[in-house]
Amino acid sequence: MNTVLLEKHEGYAIVTLNRPDAMNALSRELRADFVSAFAECVRDRAVRVIILTGKGRAFCAGFDLKELSAGDGDAADAADNTVARAMDAFTGPIIGAINGHAITGGFEMALACDVLIASENARFADTHARVGILPGWGLSQKLPRLIGLSRAKEICFTGTPVFAQQAHAWGLVNHVVPADQLLPRARKMAEDMCACVPDVLARYKPLIDQGFNKPLDEALRWEERIAIESARQAKGQVIAQRRESVLARGRSERGKSE
Repeated sequence: MNTVLLEKHEGYAIVTLNRPDAMNALSRELRADFVSAFAECVRDRAVRVIILTGKGRAFCAGFDLKELSAGDGDAADAADNTVARAMDAFTGPIIGAINGHAITGGFEMALACDVLIASENARFADTHARVGILPGWGLSQKLPRLIGLSRAKEICFTGTPVFAQQAHAWGLVNHVVPADQLLPRARKMAEDMCACVPDVLARYKPLIDQGFNKPLDEALRWEERIAIESARQAKGQVIAQRRESVLARGRSERGKSE
Protein backbone atom coordinates (compact mmCIF):
# COMPACT_ATOMS: atom_id res chain seq x y z
CA MET A 1 0.00 0.00 0.00
CA ASN A 2 1.29 3.46 -0.90
CA THR A 3 1.55 5.51 2.28
CA VAL A 4 1.13 8.75 0.31
CA LEU A 5 -1.23 9.17 -2.65
CA LEU A 6 -0.63 11.72 -5.40
CA GLU A 7 -3.54 12.70 -7.62
CA LYS A 8 -3.04 15.33 -10.33
CA HIS A 9 -5.75 17.57 -11.75
CA GLU A 10 -5.83 20.59 -14.04
CA GLY A 11 -3.32 22.95 -12.43
CA TYR A 12 -3.27 21.36 -8.99
CA ALA A 13 -2.50 18.12 -7.18
CA ILE A 14 -3.94 16.39 -4.12
CA VAL A 15 -1.43 14.77 -1.77
CA THR A 16 -3.12 12.37 0.67
CA LEU A 17 -1.48 10.76 3.69
CA ASN A 18 -2.58 7.13 3.47
CA ARG A 19 -2.04 5.21 6.72
CA PRO A 20 -5.62 5.50 8.01
CA ASP A 21 -5.33 2.58 10.43
CA ALA A 22 -2.37 4.33 12.09
CA MET A 23 -3.99 7.79 11.97
CA ASN A 24 -1.51 8.68 9.21
CA ALA A 25 1.38 8.62 11.68
CA LEU A 26 4.69 9.70 10.20
CA SER A 27 6.59 6.46 9.79
CA ARG A 28 9.95 6.47 8.00
CA GLU A 29 8.23 5.03 4.94
CA LEU A 30 5.51 7.68 4.92
CA ARG A 31 8.05 10.49 5.35
CA ALA A 32 10.08 9.18 2.41
CA ASP A 33 6.95 8.80 0.26
CA PHE A 34 5.82 12.29 1.25
CA VAL A 35 9.13 13.84 0.19
CA SER A 36 8.93 11.96 -3.13
CA ALA A 37 5.36 13.15 -3.78
CA PHE A 38 6.25 16.79 -3.18
CA ALA A 39 9.41 16.44 -5.27
CA GLU A 40 7.25 15.17 -8.14
CA CYS A 41 5.01 18.23 -7.79
CA VAL A 42 8.06 20.51 -7.82
CA ARG A 43 9.30 18.86 -11.03
CA ASP A 44 5.92 19.12 -12.76
CA ARG A 45 5.47 22.77 -13.76
CA ALA A 46 1.80 22.08 -14.51
CA VAL A 47 1.18 21.65 -10.76
CA ARG A 48 0.75 25.17 -9.39
CA VAL A 49 -1.25 24.41 -6.22
CA ILE A 50 -1.20 21.46 -3.81
CA ILE A 51 -4.02 20.27 -1.56
CA LEU A 52 -2.68 18.30 1.42
CA THR A 53 -5.06 16.06 3.34
CA GLY A 54 -5.31 12.73 5.18
CA LYS A 55 -7.18 9.48 4.67
CA GLY A 56 -9.63 8.34 7.35
CA ARG A 57 -10.39 10.04 10.65
CA ALA A 58 -7.03 11.77 11.09
CA PHE A 59 -5.07 14.32 9.13
CA CYS A 60 -1.85 13.21 10.81
CA ALA A 61 -1.18 12.00 14.35
CA GLY A 62 2.48 13.02 14.26
CA PHE A 63 5.45 10.69 14.45
CA ASP A 64 4.92 6.97 14.69
CA LEU A 65 5.80 6.59 18.37
CA LYS A 66 5.61 2.80 18.16
CA GLU A 67 8.29 2.84 15.48
CA LEU A 68 10.40 5.34 17.42
CA SER A 69 10.19 3.37 20.67
CA ALA A 70 11.22 0.16 18.91
CA GLY A 71 14.60 1.57 17.90
CA ASP A 72 17.77 1.52 19.98
CA GLY A 73 19.00 4.96 18.93
CA ASP A 74 17.77 8.46 19.66
CA ALA A 75 15.01 10.43 17.95
CA ALA A 76 17.33 12.72 15.98
CA ASP A 77 16.40 11.21 12.61
CA ALA A 78 12.74 11.92 13.34
CA ALA A 79 13.52 15.52 14.26
CA ASP A 80 15.16 16.10 10.87
CA ASN A 81 12.89 18.44 8.95
CA THR A 82 12.93 16.73 5.56
CA VAL A 83 9.12 16.96 5.44
CA ALA A 84 9.14 20.71 6.09
CA ARG A 85 11.91 21.24 3.52
CA ALA A 86 9.94 19.27 0.94
CA MET A 87 6.96 21.57 1.48
CA ASP A 88 9.16 24.68 1.36
CA ALA A 89 10.60 23.56 -1.98
CA PHE A 90 7.17 23.88 -3.61
CA THR A 91 6.83 27.52 -4.62
CA GLY A 92 3.06 27.54 -5.15
CA PRO A 93 0.27 27.74 -2.55
CA ILE A 94 -0.40 24.72 -0.35
CA ILE A 95 -3.96 24.28 0.90
CA GLY A 96 -4.29 22.15 4.02
CA ALA A 97 -7.60 20.27 4.03
CA ILE A 98 -7.60 19.19 7.67
CA ASN A 99 -10.01 16.28 7.87
CA GLY A 100 -9.39 15.17 11.48
CA HIS A 101 -6.71 15.02 14.17
CA ALA A 102 -3.62 17.14 13.44
CA ILE A 103 -1.32 16.31 16.32
CA THR A 104 2.27 17.41 17.02
CA GLY A 105 4.16 16.63 13.77
CA GLY A 106 0.81 16.68 11.98
CA PHE A 107 0.12 20.09 13.51
CA GLU A 108 3.48 21.29 12.18
CA MET A 109 2.61 20.01 8.71
CA ALA A 110 -0.65 21.95 8.87
CA LEU A 111 1.23 25.11 9.86
CA ALA A 112 3.51 24.65 6.84
CA CYS A 113 0.47 25.10 4.58
CA ASP A 114 -0.47 28.53 3.28
CA VAL A 115 -4.23 28.24 3.84
CA LEU A 116 -6.13 25.89 6.13
CA ILE A 117 -9.66 24.58 5.65
CA ALA A 118 -10.91 22.36 8.47
CA SER A 119 -13.72 19.88 8.64
CA GLU A 120 -15.94 19.99 11.69
CA ASN A 121 -14.06 16.88 12.87
CA ALA A 122 -10.67 18.60 12.91
CA ARG A 123 -8.71 19.09 16.10
CA PHE A 124 -5.23 20.44 16.67
CA ALA A 125 -2.88 19.51 19.52
CA ASP A 126 0.78 19.93 20.35
CA THR A 127 2.05 17.08 22.54
CA HIS A 128 5.78 17.73 22.10
CA ALA A 129 6.18 18.61 25.78
CA ARG A 130 4.25 15.54 26.90
CA VAL A 131 6.22 13.18 24.67
CA GLY A 132 9.53 14.74 25.68
CA ILE A 133 10.87 16.30 22.48
CA LEU A 134 11.02 19.87 21.19
CA PRO A 135 9.47 20.91 17.85
CA GLY A 136 11.83 21.34 14.92
CA TRP A 137 9.55 21.98 11.96
CA GLY A 138 8.55 25.53 12.87
CA LEU A 139 5.66 25.13 15.30
CA SER A 140 7.22 27.15 18.14
CA GLN A 141 7.84 30.07 15.78
CA LYS A 142 4.87 29.98 13.42
CA LEU A 143 2.07 29.37 15.92
CA PRO A 144 2.69 32.51 18.07
CA ARG A 145 2.86 34.63 14.94
CA LEU A 146 -0.42 33.18 13.75
CA ILE A 147 -2.61 33.23 16.88
CA GLY A 148 -0.64 35.27 19.43
CA LEU A 149 1.95 34.44 22.06
CA SER A 150 -0.34 33.63 24.98
CA ARG A 151 -2.66 31.33 23.04
CA ALA A 152 0.29 29.52 21.48
CA LYS A 153 1.86 28.95 24.89
CA GLU A 154 -1.41 27.55 26.21
CA ILE A 155 -1.54 25.03 23.36
CA CYS A 156 2.13 24.06 23.63
CA PHE A 157 2.42 23.90 27.41
CA THR A 158 -0.79 21.96 28.09
CA GLY A 159 -1.19 19.63 25.09
CA THR A 160 -4.91 20.41 25.25
CA PRO A 161 -6.63 20.02 21.85
CA VAL A 162 -8.15 22.94 20.00
CA PHE A 163 -11.28 21.96 18.08
CA ALA A 164 -12.27 23.27 14.68
CA GLN A 165 -14.56 26.13 15.68
CA GLN A 166 -12.14 27.39 18.32
CA ALA A 167 -9.30 27.16 15.80
CA HIS A 168 -11.36 29.30 13.45
CA ALA A 169 -12.14 31.85 16.16
CA TRP A 170 -8.43 32.12 16.97
CA GLY A 171 -7.46 32.61 13.33
CA LEU A 172 -5.71 29.27 12.98
CA VAL A 173 -7.94 28.10 10.11
CA ASN A 174 -9.67 30.07 7.37
CA HIS A 175 -12.87 28.03 7.09
CA VAL A 176 -14.71 25.24 8.90
CA VAL A 177 -16.99 23.08 6.75
CA PRO A 178 -18.93 19.80 7.09
CA ALA A 179 -16.74 16.76 6.47
CA ASP A 180 -18.35 15.93 3.13
CA GLN A 181 -17.68 19.46 1.87
CA LEU A 182 -14.00 19.61 2.83
CA LEU A 183 -12.40 18.38 -0.39
CA PRO A 184 -14.93 20.11 -2.68
CA ARG A 185 -14.20 23.40 -0.87
CA ALA A 186 -10.45 22.82 -1.15
CA ARG A 187 -10.77 21.92 -4.84
CA LYS A 188 -12.77 25.09 -5.52
CA MET A 189 -10.11 27.19 -3.77
CA ALA A 190 -7.37 25.47 -5.77
CA GLU A 191 -9.24 26.12 -9.01
CA ASP A 192 -9.65 29.79 -8.06
CA MET A 193 -5.90 30.02 -7.43
CA CYS A 194 -5.15 28.30 -10.72
CA ALA A 195 -7.22 30.95 -12.50
CA CYS A 196 -4.52 33.49 -11.58
CA VAL A 197 -1.62 34.35 -13.87
CA PRO A 198 0.84 31.48 -13.25
CA ASP A 199 4.09 33.43 -12.87
CA VAL A 200 2.44 36.07 -10.70
CA LEU A 201 0.91 33.43 -8.43
CA ALA A 202 4.34 31.83 -7.99
CA ARG A 203 5.94 35.21 -7.14
CA TYR A 204 3.11 36.35 -4.85
CA LYS A 205 3.78 33.72 -2.17
CA PRO A 206 7.40 34.76 -1.46
CA LEU A 207 6.33 38.42 -1.72
CA ILE A 208 4.04 37.88 1.27
CA ASP A 209 6.19 35.42 3.20
CA GLN A 210 9.49 37.28 2.89
CA GLY A 211 7.89 40.67 3.41
CA PHE A 212 6.17 39.47 6.58
CA ASN A 213 9.58 38.92 8.17
CA LYS A 214 10.76 42.47 7.47
CA PRO A 215 9.96 45.69 9.39
CA LEU A 216 6.93 47.34 7.77
CA ASP A 217 8.75 50.35 6.31
CA GLU A 218 11.41 48.11 4.80
CA ALA A 219 8.77 45.65 3.52
CA LEU A 220 6.84 48.46 1.80
CA ARG A 221 9.93 49.69 -0.03
CA TRP A 222 10.79 46.11 -0.99
CA GLU A 223 7.26 45.47 -2.30
CA GLU A 224 7.36 48.66 -4.37
CA ARG A 225 10.67 47.64 -5.96
CA ILE A 226 9.32 44.18 -6.83
CA ALA A 227 6.09 45.69 -8.20
CA ILE A 228 8.00 48.07 -10.46
CA GLU A 229 10.06 45.19 -11.84
CA SER A 230 6.87 43.21 -12.43
CA ALA A 231 5.12 46.14 -14.15
CA ARG A 232 8.05 46.58 -16.56
CA GLN A 233 7.48 43.03 -17.75
CA ALA A 234 3.71 43.45 -18.15
CA LYS A 235 2.12 44.31 -21.51
CA GLY A 236 -0.80 46.72 -21.60
CA GLN A 237 -2.81 44.71 -24.11
CA VAL A 238 -2.40 41.52 -22.12
CA ILE A 239 -3.43 43.28 -18.89
CA ALA A 240 -6.55 44.64 -20.62
CA GLN A 241 -7.50 41.14 -21.77
CA ARG A 242 -6.98 39.74 -18.29
CA ARG A 243 -9.01 42.58 -16.79
CA GLU A 244 -11.94 41.73 -19.02
CA SER A 245 -11.66 38.10 -17.95
CA VAL A 246 -11.72 39.15 -14.28
CA LEU A 247 -14.78 41.34 -14.85
CA ALA A 248 -16.59 38.52 -16.67
CA ARG A 249 -15.80 36.17 -13.79
CA GLY A 250 -17.19 38.73 -11.33
CA ARG A 251 -20.42 39.07 -13.30
CA SER A 252 -20.75 35.29 -13.37
CA GLU A 253 -20.24 35.02 -9.60
CA ARG A 254 -22.82 37.75 -8.95
CA GLY A 255 -25.30 35.92 -11.16
CA LYS A 256 -24.87 32.74 -9.12
CA SER A 257 -25.50 34.56 -5.84
CA GLU A 258 -28.71 36.23 -7.02
